[in-house]
Amino acid sequence: MAGHSAESVATAAVPELDPLFDPESVAVVGASPDSFYSGNLVDNLLDYGFEGTLYPVNPGRDEVWGRRCYDDIGDIPETVDLAVVSVPREYVVDVVTTAGERGVPTALVLTAGFSEADEEGAALETRLAEAAADAGIRVVGPNCIGVMAARGATLTSTCSRNPEPGRIGLVSQSGALAFTTFFERAADRDLHFSHIVSTGNEADLGLTDYVAYLAEQDAVDVVCTYVEGVDDPERFMRVAGRAVRNGTPVLTVKIGQSDLAEEATLSHTGSLTGSDAGWNAAFDQTGVQRVPDIPDLLSRATAHTAYDDPDGDRVCIASTSGGLASLLADMAAERDLALPDIDGRTEEELLDIEELLTYGEFHNPADIRGYGAEVLPEIADALCDDDAFDAYVFAIGLPGVDERAETIAADLESIAADADDPVYVLWTGRKEPDDTTETPPYARLRESVPVYEDPGRCLDAVASTVQYVEDRGRVTARPARGDLAADRADPGIDLPRERVLTWAEAHPLLDAFDVPTVETRTATDAEAAVAAAEDLGFPVVCKVDSPALPHRTDVGAVELGLDSPTAVRAAYRDVMDAALAHVDEDDIAGALVQPMVDDGVEAMVGVAPGAVFGSLVTVGPGGVLVEAFDGSETLVPPFSRADARRAIESTAVDDLLTDRRGGEPLPVDGVVDLLVNVGGLAASVDAVAELDLNPIVITGDGPVAVDALVRTD
Repeated sequence: MAGHSAESVATAAVPELDPLFDPESVAVVGASPDSFYSGNLVDNLLDYGFEGTLYPVNPGRDEVWGRRCYDDIGDIPETVDLAVVSVPREYVVDVVTTAGERGVPTALVLTAGFSEADEEGAALETRLAEAAADAGIRVVGPNCIGVMAARGATLTSTCSRNPEPGRIGLVSQSGALAFTTFFERAADRDLHFSHIVSTGNEADLGLTDYVAYLAEQDAVDVVCTYVEGVDDPERFMRVAGRAVRNGTPVLTVKIGQSDLAEEATLSHTGSLTGSDAGWNAAFDQTGVQRVPDIPDLLSRATAHTAYDDPDGDRVCIASTSGGLASLLADMAAERDLALPDIDGRTEEELLDIEELLTYGEFHNPADIRGYGAEVLPEIADALCDDDAFDAYVFAIGLPGVDERAETIAADLESIAADADDPVYVLWTGRKEPDDTTETPPYARLRESVPVYEDPGRCLDAVASTVQYVEDRGRVTARPARGDLAADRADPGIDLPRERVLTWAEAHPLLDAFDVPTVETRTATDAEAAVAAAEDLGFPVVCKVDSPALPHRTDVGAVELGLDSPTAVRAAYRDVMDAALAHVDEDDIAGALVQPMVDDGVEAMVGVAPGAVFGSLVTVGPGGVLVEAFDGSETLVPPFSRADARRAIESTAVDDLLTDRRGGEPLPVDGVVDLLVNVGGLAASVDAVAELDLNPIVITGDGPVAVDALVRTD
């Protein structure tokens, strides 16, 4: 079955990285206490609990760190699990080759000065990749600041404190950010990682490899990534999608913009496909959550490690501040979180608590006022026994450092431990104690309960867990990308290259992928145009067919609503004259005659080149509606019918089909089919650089493309 083949491909793509993260023996080539990188790395390795065997390698020394120093990695008496390489760049290839030939499975190359430096460095990096492949050794880096596994080894020069075991796996394409920002900021908030990877230049192992590995680890609840770019975006999508399907959320901060290729200048699709649309589509189709920045990444990751997935999106909020309650209500609505009413027995129990000083009724968010902080256990007993809620937020707008805070923190810790559903704490009051040597209560509380200081980040975290459940269900219900790709095949149509196609050249391609087009005749003189019109039936359209005029409307080479032979003859002459004012006669294939198709919704579907994901498919309102409605959706082909339907429903096309001002709604299924078929074309035919079907007219009989622009590479 195709599903088994996709699963086996994904499994085979997981590299064996245990020797990197949890080595029993490490050789540090270029080891020197005087070196910032290798010296600090060894200090950290030893100081942070490495129990394996360390072999320093440096021909210039006899002994370091109380250990014998070897002249060459080949002199070490055993085959180590990991070789750390910190030597001048001109020696790196030889060291890695020797290690690989010795049977060392993994090398961590700290040395910089490769592709990030100059042409010579780029050439050395190419040689390094080739040498590693030949010697059968996997390489991390070069230009890598290091890696860390809290339950394994700390192999970096920049880790300022002993890593405590956590359940977040982090892959960062910025080395400095990995340990000086992610790690430090998280540790300050009692948030800890299972693994941290600085990918370096990725001569061999890349970000996708680490995501594949971490998603398979029992110690990892969520994979976080800091992404600048990927060399194989299709593999990234398959690996990330598999992680999400199998129960591991993937959160990412993606920086930079993937600009469209320069040649995407002809079609409406090219102008509508934004610079970041490909990445957003890739993340959406695979269930990856894109987050704005590092603090957001950490706050959301905390939620995924703290609790099992919520059962739904129904949240109960109890706030000591009425104003904060109102703010949280608005924020919950913005994040599509449901706030069911507090009623029935739950409301009665709350009204019976005298300390709340509340009269008449309770709402959600519940304003428990400052007095409510004195009776949090009683409030929680009422709320947490109510099956109407899937998660709880206790918003404390009081100081987090005084004696009262001690009691509040203890109560909240017990509430979270006893609750069957996730409990989050938002604590917005004063955080710094008068005695700075003391650990304030709220800080101790976050060792066991997610504690947030910012209302938006708190609800973002809750929403992230809810979103993951939805994304996982959505992605799991659809075919894997490997299966979608296996169903695609190039029909083998021989297309002219590096130009815009005529209708006669483009139509067989569209027909091969079941893209419905309006019946069209090509005429090379006025009488042939009349004959075509009479055969098709009036009224008709007459427009020039010229690859040199991809936008014929702009030059007046289109005539609509022709209802007689006389009108067709005149229109033929007019469109030809308009075209000849701009191009040579040899550039004109004739005039296209088509029946008028109206009384429908106009949409646009197209293919545009992307710098990262190759071809991107876009859908949105078409014709004159392109400018009237703001918004289109982009997909990375191949994609499923469910992906196509989701994209259409996210645009104004869906509203236009359903809201017919008294008329019957028009079916969307045919548009879904058309979009999927265009996706198949984009995924299967490499020669097609750009495709514009605009407009597509959708009627009760389904969609039909009345115009097509196809450009080939």
